[in-house]
Amino acid sequence: MEPETSGLSPRDAAFCHAIYDSVLRHWITIEFILDRFLSTPVRDMEPAMQAVLLVGAAQIVAMDAVPPHAAVDESVNWAKASIREGAGGLANAVLRKVSDAAPRATDEQARSIPLTRAAWTMGDDEFPLASGRSRVLRGVKLPADSTWRAAVATSHPRTLVEGWGTAHGPDAARAIALHNLAEAPTIINTTHAPAGVKPRLAANPALAPHTEPGHLVYTGHESALSEFLASTPGVWVQDPSSSQAVQSVADLACLRIVDLCAGRGTKTRQLRVAFPGARIIATDTDDARRAVLEATFLGDDSVLVCTFAEAMERAKAAADLVLLDVPCSNTGVLARRLEAKYRASAEQSNRLIEIQREILIEAQSLLKPTGAILYATCSIEKGENQSQATWAAGQLGLRVSRERWAMPSGLPGESPSGYRDGSYSVLLSRPSGPR
Repeated sequence: MEPETSGLSPRDAAFCHAIYDSVLRHWITIEFILDRFLSTPVRDMEPAMQAVLLVGAAQIVAMDAVPPHAAVDESVNWAKASIREGAGGLANAVLRKVSDAAPRATDEQARSIPLTRAAWTMGDDEFPLASGRSRVLRGVKLPADSTWRAAVATSHPRTLVEGWGTAHGPDAARAIALHNLAEAPTIINTTHAPAGVKPRLAANPALAPHTEPGHLVYTGHESALSEFLASTPGVWVQDPSSSQAVQSVADLACLRIVDLCAGRGTKTRQLRVAFPGARIIATDTDDARRAVLEATFLGDDSVLVCTFAEAMERAKAAADLVLLDVPCSNTGVLARRLEAKYRASAEQSNRLIEIQREILIEAQSLLKPTGAILYATCSIEKGENQSQATWAAGQLGLRVSRERWAMPSGLPGESPSGYRDGSYSVLLSRPSGPR
């Protein structure tokens, strides 16, 4: 859920979104710092008081452009106006302590000591920033256990970082967690841009190179992005890790394709240009997303957007390829979907795995004898990826091929040219289908 900014000036709306993003990016870390100065944990307070303290502390610790005294004063006024008079006193006392714990260069008493470090060194006194630097804390120590410290410092549930450590090793787990603090760039897929458009792309000052061929980094103002996309045929926003799923099967001969979890249609657009002779049926169970799909492909005779039930009926036993970009934990894109990491739990994982298997069973009924399923996620969890391919082979009799996965790359402060999300895809074929 995005903050409500209608009625605000563009500048104030942008500032509101910046605060919102800072809280989401660093929520666990900010709570940990606040709890050092509270007798009652932040999470046990009334929601309005939680909001005052989180928003105030986020500006003090994570947003260099905001003077700490201004963040304190505004938070106190907000607490008095929206909660009660006494709440202002609590906000003042706690946030002043946070300000002392995270000194700025403007603080006279702090000029003789280092205030930031060039990079996060996993110290117990460091608050890693999206810029790549880390703020030095005073009077606040992060947990002694290295895994717990990494989880708190990068604002992840401890179980998530522990799971990555088990799967990939502790160093890789910390790198993944730190990656998720980066401000993810907007990446444009230009692979399918018409020849006449490519000189315009090369001359556009708002586009910078990316290490993945056929992709560029958009560096312009967000308000101009929609106009750029609308006026530039054959390009769309898509991370390289996402685009490689469809690209991995672009050599197949497909006349009928079903995009069963199409969302707002990014991969549907990619299918449309990768298989120009195919008839595509696209659907999504969410009405709002399906409405966007309908608007995107209005008047396109190659793409039929319909309800899930209609898609299942129209394509039964007739599809050469079924794309399943299934609901997942989003652990490969947590730098973009900041709130998703706070939903991570064993219960959520088990629920998603069951949903994914139900979708695989549904999709199997759509395949021709020579058909295949392209299963894709933006997760880096083995249970949602490799284990699902193994399950599909054993339970559904499908053959596993073209398996690929990408780990997230690009750390805070690094060039956006090497940034990538994490993702997974695999081709699951009928025995007589494509390899």
